[in-house]
Amino acid sequence: MPIYEYRCQACRKRTSALLASWSSENPPCSSCGSTKVHRLVSTFATVRGGEEGGASDFDDFDDAGGG
Repeated sequence: MPIYEYRCQACRKRTSALLASWSSENPPCSSCGSTKVHRLVSTFATVRGGEEGGASDFDDFDDAGGG
């Protein structure tokens, strides 16, 4: 199941939810319970195969969160 990200229009908090499909009904805000949430466009990680040994998009970052 994909994870979708939302921003609540009432409290402006960001939240995420596991939904069965794109057409599933938007969940209420997990912070305030409002049903006025807007689905966000989010990024995703990819895994590259081949000679690179399955390196991911995050392999360039060190443990301290740098780049």
